[in-house]
Amino acid sequence: MEFLPPEIDDYAGQFTAPHSPLLERIERETWQQVLMPRMCSGHQQGRFLSLISKLVGPRRILEVGTYTGYSALCMAEGLLPDGRLVTLDVNAELETRVRGYFADSPYAAQLDLRVGDARELIPQFDETWDLVFLDADKENYITYYEMVVDRVRPGGLILADNVLWSGKVADSSISDHETDALRAYNAHVAADPRVEHQLLPFRDGIMVARKLRS
Repeated sequence: MEFLPPEIDDYAGQFTAPHSPLLERIERETWQQVLMPRMCSGHQQGRFLSLISKLVGPRRILEVGTYTGYSALCMAEGLLPDGRLVTLDVNAELETRVRGYFADSPYAAQLDLRVGDARELIPQFDETWDLVFLDADKENYITYYEMVVDRVRPGGLILADNVLWSGKVADSSISDHETDALRAYNAHVAADPRVEHQLLPFRDGIMVARKLRS
C-alpha cells in the first residue's frame, strides 16, 4: 500500500538530505540481488533514522533485524566516538554481504553483527541501550521489547518498524498472525507506563517509545 501519492513521496524525497554513495549502493544492490527488497529502509526512512540517532547521541545502539545493513549504517552516523552498534539477524545467508558493506563504511570498528536468534543473543549483552530499533519478525516484537525496555536508559528510544503493516492493522476485517501481532505490539506499548509513545504514519509506520525515568 502506498500511503502517499507518488508525486508527494517523490517531492518529499527531493527535500530530504541525500544518503552516502555506500548507502546508495546498498539500496541499489538490495533491489537487484536480494529477496524481499522492500525490507530495506531506503533513502527517506534511512535519513530519519540517522537524524534520530544524531539527536540521541547514542553510545550503545541495538538493532534487531539487520537485513542488508542499510538501517544499521544510518544509525551508526549518530554514534559517539566510543560508541558501538550491535545488530542481530537470523539470516546467515546475508552475513557475508553485510560484513562487506560494514567493512567499506567509516564505522566498521563500531559495528558488531551477530547471527542467530535474537531471543538468545539479547541476554548475552550487559549493556544499557540508548537507542533500539526493532525490525525483525513481527510476532516476537513484544518479546524483544520486554527483553530490552528495562535496559534502555531514561530518555532513550525504542523504535519499531512496520507497525502499520501496509494499513492492515487499521482494517478490522483482516486477521493473520503478523497483523494481529503488530496490533498487540502497538497496544502493549501504548499501555506501558514506563514509556511515552507516538505512532508515526511514516513509510510503513514507526512506533516511537521514549523511556521515562524509573
